Amino acid sequence: MAASGEKSGTPPQFIGGSSNASATRTTTIRLRDIYDPKPHPPKAPVRIRPPGPRTPSVKELNLKHVSPSDPPTKTIMRTRAQSLPSSAERKKELRSLQVRFVDSLGLELEDVKVFKVQEHPLIPQHVMFRLLMSSELAFGKSLELSLPYFKPCFPESIGAQPDFLKRLCAQSVCLEQVLCSEQGITGTIQVLNSAYEKEVTVHYSFTNWRTHTETAASWVSSGPRGETDVFRFRLPVPPFLLQPGAILEFAICYRVKGCHHWDNNSGRNYKLSCHSYKVTVPRECEDSMLHFT
Repeated sequence: MAASGEKSGTPPQFIGGSSNASATRTTTIRLRDIYDPKPHPPKAPVRIRPPGPRTPSVKELNLKHVSPSDPPTKTIMRTRAQSLPSSAERKKELRSLQVRFVDSLGLELEDVKVFKVQEHPLIPQHVMFRLLMSSELAFGKSLELSLPYFKPCFPESIGAQPDFLKRLCAQSVCLEQVLCSEQGITGTIQVLNSAYEKEVTVHYSFTNWRTHTETAASWVSSGPRGETDVFRFRLPVPPFLLQPGAILEFAICYRVKGCHHWDNNSGRNYKLSCHSYKVTVPRECEDSMLHFT
């Protein structure tokens, strides 16, 4: 194959053919047509037919006949006259309306309960307190508050007893001290440091062990020579259980090296009973008291 050009500056042409001069066939290939193909012919524009004349509305025709000096007209809406409802119809409408009073949670404001002859109603403590306060103020008596509290049926400071260390060595766990306050019941427990991993839990009940709950005690410190560890626990007391005569019982369980050691006050459990004491409120403080319901 040979390459030649028609003129100076024109792209080269590749000419191919056979050696026979009488039957020579020439094919011309232009590189410009390969690398720069001819663009597609432009499409003929589509003619858009303009919209026809719009028929004027009745309002526009009326505006043409009105002179610019005339004031604008307003549409007058006519309504049918309606007589007042009769008294019978108004009573019927009032009967169909229902008014329901609820509290902030959407619950009924009243709750009807039927009591038997031998059944005494349970009045909440805050309601009884408000009733008593109102009656005492009405009769001019000094206001008294009855405050409940739990009192241990055993010595509060067991750690000060002479046989405390003997019991601790025999049981590996022993209650050391109990404190009762408005926040609940707190206490400390001493255990023998038999291993690093240990667990102390307190099992307690307000229903004579028909139901019971347990809470874990937290580590506080080690003994003087590292032979014992001190744990602290807290028993929450719900307000509705603070009734005179209520009993709280608890026992302590110490788990170490796969064994369970108990301190249940020699089989009697540790018991606390609920009592109440009265406090007289001074006259100058009666109007400044806060009552929570």
